[in-house]
Amino acid sequence: MPELDTPLQWLAYLERQCLDCAHALPQKEEGDDDWIGIGFRLGEYSLVAPLGEVAEILTPPSLSRVPRTREWVCGIANVRGNLMPIMDLQAYLYERPASLNRRSRILVVNHQGVYAGLVVDAVMGLRHFQPEERCEEIPVDDERLRPYLRHGFRAGGELWGVFSMFELAETPQFLQAAV
Repeated sequence: MPELDTPLQWLAYLERQCLDCAHALPQKEEGDDDWIGIGFRLGEYSLVAPLGEVAEILTPPSLSRVPRTREWVCGIANVRGNLMPIMDLQAYLYERPASLNRRSRILVVNHQGVYAGLVVDAVMGLRHFQPEERCEEIPVDDERLRPYLRHGFRAGGELWGVFSMFELAETPQFLQAAV
């Protein structure tokens, strides 16, 4: 052990010891092209939205009702000083409202001037899919959901439909929230 007379020498010695014992973090290998998205549940379906299409995830905020809007418009919320319309995705697609519970979340889309929150049953976090897990057929037979699905992934015995939040935000019916 070297002669360590000052606190600065001790700190330098400890730093060298730690660096000698430290293991490098694994590096991402070239060609590692996982597809990453936000997994969520909508009724019986496991869906995943592209990571770049979800601006943020919120717990359901306090809402103010908006008169003369469609039944799938839950209301408007003040999110950090910005007014955000909150839409019930299940009510929009199936004309039956989602039952809010402690697992319910709001997925926020911000696309081409559309800033809105979508109520989903649960968010299951980030999902990583390998290229070989991609399936071109859309894994859902539901005609109301199909227009918003691009393709799917088959992973761990489960089918995940890729739900396009941007496609939804561009749909004229979705943009027509007033009655």
